[in-house]
Amino acid sequence: MRRFIIATIMVGFASGAAFAADKPTRFWNLTSNTITNLQLAPVGTSDFGPNQCLNDPDKSVDHDERLNVTGVEPGRYDIKIADAKGRSCMAHNITVKKGAVFSVSEKELECGK
Repeated sequence: MRRFIIATIMVGFASGAAFAADKPTRFWNLTSNTITNLQLAPVGTSDFGPNQCLNDPDKSVDHDERLNVTGVEPGRYDIKIADAKGRSCMAHNITVKKGAVFSVSEKELECGK
C-alpha cells in the first residue's frame, strides 16, 4: 500500500510538471503604459532577441494584458521596452520560467530621457 501511495504522489508531481511545460510562457504588463517593443537578452549581454510584441494581434501589450513569449529559454534576462508614449526603458535581472508568467512593473523600469 505504501508503494502505491508513493507511486501515486510521484505521478502527480510528474503530471504537474508536464502540465506547466504545456502552458505558454507569458509576459504580464504591469507598467502604466502600452508596450510596443519588448526584447529580452540574457543578463549582462546585449544579445536582444526579436520584438515579442509582434506575437500579439495588435502588435502591442496594454497595461494589465498578458502576451505569449516565444523562443525564450528559462533563465534571467534584461528586458528592453519601448512604450506608446515614446519612452525607452530597461528592466534588469528578470526571471523567466517555462510555462509561467513573468512581469515588469513601473518601479522596475529604468527609463531614458
